[in-house]
Amino acid sequence: MEEPAIELRDVTARYPAGRLALEGICFDVRAGELCVVLGPNGAGKSTLVRVLSGALRPARGEARLLGRPLAGMDRRAIARCVAVVPQGIPSAPGFTVREVVMMGRAPHQGAWMRASGRDEEAVLRALGGCDLLDLSGRPVAELSGGEQKRVAIARALAQEARVLILDEPGAHLDIRHAIEVHEVVRREVAERRLACVTVLHDLNAAAQYADRVALLKDGRLLAHGAIEEVMTYRRLKDAFDAELYVGVNELDGSRYFLPVRGARGPSPAEPERLPPQSRPPERRDL
Repeated sequence: MEEPAIELRDVTARYPAGRLALEGICFDVRAGELCVVLGPNGAGKSTLVRVLSGALRPARGEARLLGRPLAGMDRRAIARCVAVVPQGIPSAPGFTVREVVMMGRAPHQGAWMRASGRDEEAVLRALGGCDLLDLSGRPVAELSGGEQKRVAIARALAQEARVLILDEPGAHLDIRHAIEVHEVVRREVAERRLACVTVLHDLNAAAQYADRVALLKDGRLLAHGAIEEVMTYRRLKDAFDAELYVGVNELDGSRYFLPVRGARGPSPAEPERLPPQSRPPERRDL
């Protein structure tokens, strides 16, 4: 079996104040695979991104990149292998789309940051892949939020890294632009055989685009695996402390999730009685 592109081995990490943020995390992502990380606020998702990108060294355990310990790699070497798209869109006043995407080539350039023919080719591929060729000369500040997010992804793709990490790529976007961003990521992961970790809050987007899912709560990994194994009624209720209807789309077999209005969880002293609309009879295995 192919070696994982990125791997966490019993990783524990702490917040600056010393409180545990992650504890005993073990999982890996391979080339051509999109792994979505889910969990409630405060579950440790942002800390996980920092560990995977090499920005935070674990207090215990080991993060490995392409078979090597991340702790033993310098920042420039990591940047050649890992591209990160943060949740917030970095401000780039005065720069055009093409100039911002070219910034993704910095880890491959010398001290004078002169673009080579290979740099130009990488930028052109990234612009084309994110449907930005017609906007390449436009100032980034003039673009819509969805277009700016595509620029951020194109910049990451221009790095030609083998690992892509995204923190809420669809955040603050309307549904059309969010779909466009998810489609770009899904296509690039498949075509370039990237190992991709994406943090999401949207359960439906996760079920639509993920190959595997990692479910976090309170810094611990509740489950990691296929959508059908992880995104079940019981596990999602345990993670989010919320009642969710888990349905199956008859057209493509994908799962979808709806909150159950007015539902409450059972108290510890009483047997579980779920509202009938939250557990379809035909899906008793959920």
